[in-house]
Amino acid sequence: MMRRVRFLPAVALTALLAACAGNLAEPRLAPVTSSDMGLGGETAPAIPAAWWTDMGDAQLDRIMSDALESSPDLSMAMARLDAARATLDMRRSDGRPQVDVDGDEQRTRLSEHYIIPPPYGGSTQWMGQIQANLSWTLDFWGKQATAVRQASASAKAAALDADAARLALTGAVAQTYVELVRAERIIAVTRTRIAERQNALQLTNARVRARLASQLDAEAVRTELSRAEQELVRAQSQRSLAVHALAALAGRGVDYYDTIGPATLNLDSALPVPTVLPADLLARRPDIAAALARIEAARQGRELARKAYYPDINLAGLVGVQALGLDKLFTGGAVTYGGGAAIHLPIFNGGRLRAEHGRATADLDTAIADYNGQVVGAVRDAADALTSVSSSADDLTAQRNITHGLSETRRLNRIRMNSGLDSRLDIVASELRLLEAEVATANLEAESVLARIRLLVALGGDFPTSAPASSSNPPERKSDNG
Repeated sequence: MMRRVRFLPAVALTALLAACAGNLAEPRLAPVTSSDMGLGGETAPAIPAAWWTDMGDAQLDRIMSDALESSPDLSMAMARLDAARATLDMRRSDGRPQVDVDGDEQRTRLSEHYIIPPPYGGSTQWMGQIQANLSWTLDFWGKQATAVRQASASAKAAALDADAARLALTGAVAQTYVELVRAERIIAVTRTRIAERQNALQLTNARVRARLASQLDAEAVRTELSRAEQELVRAQSQRSLAVHALAALAGRGVDYYDTIGPATLNLDSALPVPTVLPADLLARRPDIAAALARIEAARQGRELARKAYYPDINLAGLVGVQALGLDKLFTGGAVTYGGGAAIHLPIFNGGRLRAEHGRATADLDTAIADYNGQVVGAVRDAADALTSVSSSADDLTAQRNITHGLSETRRLNRIRMNSGLDSRLDIVASELRLLEAEVATANLEAESVLARIRLLVALGGDFPTSAPASSSNPPERKSDNG
């Protein structure tokens, strides 16, 4: 009966603290859903793994492989994932029995006026002990389980961050490689025009010497040649910059530059892209799924802060040997053992527990706000990319028509000039316009591919669409008081 009376105050205090834990701040925000963002269109086509191989360039495949193996950004994401997984293992170990062994042996002078009487008191003896200790926290209120769930959600977020880093890396490599192709196409166009203008300059100089053309004609050809040479210098510089960027993305240095030769990329290759924003957009994006996992981690952190109001109950035990003198340390009389339970009950803490719960609630609101912001950004990115795909296709068709028209105009002007109806000076403007049109066509061909790549990245790339449905529709917020 006496034991029951002694236990009643602890029960009463636990009930009181539980009541306090039920009157805490609630989150102010809720995660947005696909329907909130108006995503109700068709399901986007599946994007194959290693989607860049469809572009038909073995060199791109090699650079991509090097980047996925050696990129510093991806390595950092993987290191963070390893750290999150280690934290999860630590949280799991907290709920398991812990056993350790301690031992020491010291030469000690014993006090004459303490607990050990003479003849040992006042003498110098070897004092030693070896003992094994057992401790086990009984998870009555689910604190350890909540901490494990929090660490698990953080580890999931880190894994999804690694997926997002991989997607960003593959998109960056592919887009940079298209920039390389763009520069090479402009180089090819300008070199052709330079060769034509050099031949034209030789012919014009011959005509000038034969008094069949004026010096103005020669200067007009030199102007065309200089303009083409200027465009060539710019394109060669852009190619060099693209090579440097590709080496950096692959995690390599100057020695990598010479390994990047002419590209064979097919700019007309069709990447699988939808015509409208897909209904499953949010589920396809690893960065969105990572932000959602962080909401769950913050939610579990808030629950852990609430459970801090409840007592901790631990079991402890020991067994070992203790003795004065080395010769007695391993005798039967030196054996010692013990065991029992301990309870830690928070009572007055100056409002610290409530403040920690308030901070955890604010962390949850922060995670939700970050998720909502990323969702809005993802929808905008995908919508912008979708618009770019459509407009760049139309723009490229119109530009090809312009280039074809200018090419035909130049052909007719050349006929008139060779017939003596026009001078070289008369066609210089059309020659310059044709060069600009050919460069614009090369630019738009590259932009068309870049738009498709940006859309593919905005859709989540080859991130598995078998991700949990909650990735696109977060769970409704529940009260944490129950």
